[in-house]
Amino acid sequence: MQRLLLLAALVAAPLIALRADAPHVYAIRGARIVTASGAPIEAGTIVVRGGVIDAVGASTAVPSDALVIEGAGLTVYPGLIDLGNTRAAEEPAQPAPEARTTAELERWKRGQLLKPQARAADVVKVDDVELTRLAAAGVTSVLALPWGDVISGQSALVNVAAPPDEPQIGNIVEPRRGLIVVRPAVALHVSFPGRPRAGGNAYPESLMGVIAFVRQAFLDAQHYSVARTEGARTEGRTDGARRLQPSERSSERLPLQDDPVLEAMQPAIDRKMPVAFEANEAREILRALKMAKELKLDPIVTGARHAHEVAADLKAQNARVIYSLNYPQRPRALAPDADEPLHVLRTRADAPKVPGELTRAGVSFGFSSAGLADPKDFVKNAAKAVKAGLAEDAAVRALTIDAATIAGAGERLGSIEKGKVANLIVTDGNLFDEKTKVTRVFVEGRPVTLDAAAVPAGRGRGRGGMRR
Repeated sequence: MQRLLLLAALVAAPLIALRADAPHVYAIRGARIVTASGAPIEAGTIVVRGGVIDAVGASTAVPSDALVIEGAGLTVYPGLIDLGNTRAAEEPAQPAPEARTTAELERWKRGQLLKPQARAADVVKVDDVELTRLAAAGVTSVLALPWGDVISGQSALVNVAAPPDEPQIGNIVEPRRGLIVVRPAVALHVSFPGRPRAGGNAYPESLMGVIAFVRQAFLDAQHYSVARTEGARTEGRTDGARRLQPSERSSERLPLQDDPVLEAMQPAIDRKMPVAFEANEAREILRALKMAKELKLDPIVTGARHAHEVAADLKAQNARVIYSLNYPQRPRALAPDADEPLHVLRTRADAPKVPGELTRAGVSFGFSSAGLADPKDFVKNAAKAVKAGLAEDAAVRALTIDAATIAGAGERLGSIEKGKVANLIVTDGNLFDEKTKVTRVFVEGRPVTLDAAAVPAGRGRGRGGMRR
């Protein structure tokens, strides 16, 4: 019996490998194609081969080895990109502090609030129902956000679905994570909560304290860079640094040895990685822009509820915006006849208008779903922005190629062009029509099962895109 089972396994193994390695070739024929990089093709064909777009055009021929999908009456868009997803990464376990003195509590809290080395890419979910529900709403890639407050870590751009198990990988989580990560380090995320979640009685316990904490962290990272450079110069080499004596250091705050926390901030201070500042009020955005200019950082503003009020400042500093589509709502606990402050009513009314104002100011932006309970509201709220004055082609770009560019993946994702990753969605009408449905989704050229769309929605994290 054992010999028969062994023989069966040996026979089946090549078949499984062949199935995993077989090229996946599809042709969507006769559909309207919204490329996001140029004018729409009213009736064209897209050929997908091996996970990438092999050909696209009005006169593109269908290969003989392709599985043909008739696209008459359908529209194909690039897969949508959500630039602020709070569900794509697992929340790491928070160890309980064992501090017995204020100094120990300070060190523990610093470790909770200063985590630039934390990477969402290391804890992204794989084969998760929530992510499949995003695909059913047309979202094929998300910016997975790190957990925490203040300097919370590095976001990652990931696809919402992984390919079928490879024989050598199986369902082991770590290797499969690598199959969905598009960019493991996109931006370093910073927020300014008035009272950080780390709690305790240690500093910082106020907004001004948090601002000072963030500024000092970046200054320490800059001094750390100087110390390493000076040490390397003293040693006559550029591949490392010796320990400097106090008399040799540029500042008494310079570290005497390698610091993984400050090391993780080096790409940000070298402008090789943007810094995403969470800011909603106009004064908060201006504060973030001022800090970025002072510290020579490359800024992205997330949330950005009042970004239209400072659009000229954003444009002048070439800051990109990730606008939250979690529009403010009237509190359910508020009595129907209760009055609200005028500024609250105005903010709620203006929320869908902000993207149009950013477009007219020439500010590049994408959209975030952070805080939304239902993935379908992501496109629904983008449609509200279109109704409020955002040009439809600009809305498509914000959901696709502009979002990919902000995430540093514009050369690989975000438009329907030859050679790009085949992240595609097929709809039965205009994307922003309330009655339109997503009928097919491809992630890296493979169809995604959309049955999970019927799974009840989970609860979002945070408010207005702000993680609290």
